[in-house]
Amino acid sequence: MIPNPRHLILNLLLGAGGEPLPARTAVAASALFGLRENSVRVALVRLVAQGLVEPATRGSYRLGPQAAGLAADVAQWRAAASRLRDWSGGWIAVYAAPGAAPEGGAGRRALRLARARALDLLGLRQLDRGLHLRPDNLEGGAGAVRDRLARLGLDGDAAVFAAHDLDPVRERRARALWDGAALNRGYRSTAQRLQRWLARADRLPLADAARESFTFGHDAIRQLVFDPLLPAPLVDADARHGFIDTVVRFDAAGHTIWKRFRQENAA
Repeated sequence: MIPNPRHLILNLLLGAGGEPLPARTAVAASALFGLRENSVRVALVRLVAQGLVEPATRGSYRLGPQAAGLAADVAQWRAAASRLRDWSGGWIAVYAAPGAAPEGGAGRRALRLARARALDLLGLRQLDRGLHLRPDNLEGGAGAVRDRLARLGLDGDAAVFAAHDLDPVRERRARALWDGAALNRGYRSTAQRLQRWLARADRLPLADAARESFTFGHDAIRQLVFDPLLPAPLVDADARHGFIDTVVRFDAAGHTIWKRFRQENAA
């Protein structure tokens, strides 16, 4: 994977734990992927203009106000398992009417994109037109899901509520909204790939270790961030637990590698 400068900068800041990112470190990191210095500096200027990044100290940057909500939500991935509770068979439902936004075409598109991203991050899938479901196995139930969707930009007209006693046809359709077998394969294959990499990481040159840990770590964390966190028997919960533990260990190793990389490129 060769990231574009914008995504690379945002991911470096998301992984920096609140520490400012010097521009020269962003340039050095971009060089690992064959990106030019000028494209990195242009990306920084545009991100500042969009409010996604802001100057921290002279020559360094931090996440801006427009990225704060998403950053806070994504940062919760390490605690994914702690947000789960036993499933009694009920559902969280979101009804988001497909009506047009008053701003016109551009407004409708922005509303649709924000809605789709928010629903996807919470693992919700469409059962009927405008009606999305997920198992009610998240701590806090419908109230917590409602608050998180609002932080992620779901329009305020959407109704979020607990649903029970679906008719048999809809119950079968609801349980089939996710491909549990594919999710299980993903847990196992990603965990095995990360474990193999960790076993040889100490033998890699620093530049290779930094590049590969960024690439593999980005993909694994994205997989976890967008994981629907389904209960058993819809997925293999033990396989997911092993996957999460491996991603946490990989992330810790990646932070150590990138700390060394930042130190070597700080002078």
